[in-house]
Amino acid sequence: MINWGIIGCGNVTEVKSGPAFNKVPGSRLVAVMRRNRALAEDYARRHNVPRYYDKAEDLINDSEVNAVYIATPPGSHAQYAIMAIEAGKPVYVEKPMALNYRECQMINEAAEKYNIPVFVAYYRRTLPGFLKVKELIENGAIGNVRFFIIQLFKAPSEDEKSGKLPWRVKPEISGGGHFFDLASHQIDYLDFLFGPVLKVKSVVLNQGGLYKAEDYVSVQFVFGNGVTGNGTWCFSLDHSSNRDLMEFFGDRGSIRLSCFTFEPIVVISSYGTREYINERPENVQYYLIEQVVNELLGKGKAVSTGISGARASKVMDEIVEEYYASNS
Repeated sequence: MINWGIIGCGNVTEVKSGPAFNKVPGSRLVAVMRRNRALAEDYARRHNVPRYYDKAEDLINDSEVNAVYIATPPGSHAQYAIMAIEAGKPVYVEKPMALNYRECQMINEAAEKYNIPVFVAYYRRTLPGFLKVKELIENGAIGNVRFFIIQLFKAPSEDEKSGKLPWRVKPEISGGGHFFDLASHQIDYLDFLFGPVLKVKSVVLNQGGLYKAEDYVSVQFVFGNGVTGNGTWCFSLDHSSNRDLMEFFGDRGSIRLSCFTFEPIVVISSYGTREYINERPENVQYYLIEQVVNELLGKGKAVSTGISGARASKVMDEIVEEYYASNS
C-alpha cells in the first residue's frame, strides 16, 4: 500500500489531485501539511485524512507516510523534494517541477544518489483526449506533421489590476509569470508528442505593467524530428480576446484542440471533419496518480518523471533568460 502525505494542501489538491490518492487502488492519503495549522486541520477533516501537520519535516518523518506529494508553489519544491528523497520516500511534485532548471537538476541528482523515483504532475500525458491526439498523429491521420500553433490569451484578474498580486506572477515564488504556470503543461505535452525541444527563439515582454514578470511571450520551436511551431501567450488582454488553442498541421490535414478548456478535438482532412470528446475526469490527475502508484507497486511505469519534467523547465528558462537578465 502506498501511503501518501501531501505537503501544501491548497486549492490544487481540493479536486484536481487530493481525492485521487484515496480512489486509486493500492493508495491512500494518510497525512497532510500546511503552514497554517488551522487550514491543515480543516482540510484533513473535510477529506477524512487521519493526521495533519504544520511543518513539512514532521510529515516527511511520519513513519506511516511512504510517498510524498509536494503541492506548494514552485519556490519550495526543491527544498521539500530533496528532504523527502533523503528520507527515502518517493516524490510526486507539482508542475513546474521547480523554480528553475538548476533546481530540477538538484532534485534529480538527489534522486539518483539515493535511488528514489521522482514524478511530476504533467498529467496531460495520461488524459484520454491528449492520448487520442498522440495516437492520431502517430497513426498518420494528418500525414507528416509540419508545424503547430499555440495561442493562449487570458485577461488579468481583478486582483492583478488592483495590485493584489497572486504568487503565480511573483518570479521569486513561481519562477516567472502565468507563462510558467500554464505554458509548462503545453511545453511538456509537445515533448511527449515530438521528443525534446532542439532549440527556441523568443520575444518576451511585459506589456501590461501590472507586475514585473513577463506577460507576453512569443516562441518559435524546433524539434529534432524537423517539426517546428509557434506559440504566443498573452496575459494582458480583454476577456473578449481569451483564447486556448493548440493546432497541428500535417501534409494531409490538421488537428485542433484546447489545452485547458477541454473543447472537442477536431480533425480535418481530405476524409472530412471528425470530432472526438476531450474527457476531463472529475479528479484530473487521477490517471497519472494511478500510473505513479502502479510503478511504486512494481506494476508498470509512469510517463511523467523528474527527467522529463526537468526538460520543460529547461526550455522555459531558455525562453525567458534574456528578459530576466535585462530586468534583474
